[in-house]
Amino acid sequence: MSKAKPLQSAALDLSRVHVVLVNTSHPGNIGAAARALKNMGIPNLRLVDPRDYPSDVALWRAVSATDVLERAKVFPTLVDAVADCSMVIGASARSRRMPWPMLSPRQCASHVLAETLRAAAVGEGQVALVFGREDTGLTNDELQQCHYHVQIPANEDYSSLNLAAAVVVICYEVRVAMLDYASDDTLGAEAAMVNPDTEADYWDVPKADGHQMELFYQHLEKVLVDMNFHDPENPRMLIPRMRRLFGRIRPDTMEINILRGVLTYMDAHVKRANVDKNQKDNT
Repeated sequence: MSKAKPLQSAALDLSRVHVVLVNTSHPGNIGAAARALKNMGIPNLRLVDPRDYPSDVALWRAVSATDVLERAKVFPTLVDAVADCSMVIGASARSRRMPWPMLSPRQCASHVLAETLRAAAVGEGQVALVFGREDTGLTNDELQQCHYHVQIPANEDYSSLNLAAAVVVICYEVRVAMLDYASDDTLGAEAAMVNPDTEADYWDVPKADGHQMELFYQHLEKVLVDMNFHDPENPRMLIPRMRRLFGRIRPDTMEINILRGVLTYMDAHVKRANVDKNQKDNT
């Protein structure tokens, strides 16, 4: 068993992460952002001088994330919104004349993880992820209140993301970084798409064994021959390729039973069709 990482439980604590929306013009974007936060397990939303809020539109767009809106705090300025934050990262799609530390979304997530771990160790510190206006983003003055800038590597021909889309991209990376650190092998970014070591924990029936698979392949070949789809005298690697296909899928016993049921039905249908054709030819 691998050695536990320090403050492992703190890596799953997203309560120190705050998403800050600055001067949002459309309340629907606030609701959609709230939904994105709840999807990613981030509970804290801060609003800086929203143009139309509170709003029924925001509640409607939030769907089942209205609790995030109920907890949301409204501030007059960005300075006030991030006053208690030890790390502030601002999203920007534009290059600035004055160079500033620029992060990718993944690098941003690593910084957020490191800061939350540090804050958990010392008992203080918050992280702010700041997003600007839908049309113009954050001003230079607002970006200069940030320790880092984060830029999503979108299509250069159309790099401006919808506000909620930008929020969910960054928050997703933060969540994955924390799950990876906490060694959640089922959800982390480095996890295999299928983990054979854990699949048995949730799969409902056992995998088909070698004997069941051989019976299936025999059945499959017979039906393909009856359908005149497969010529054993000129096989063209058909059956080996079908074996490779189903071997890659690794069906379970129920799936094999279903497939063999389909084959039986198809074979019976083909045989009835052949009988009808022969009777018609003989009349």
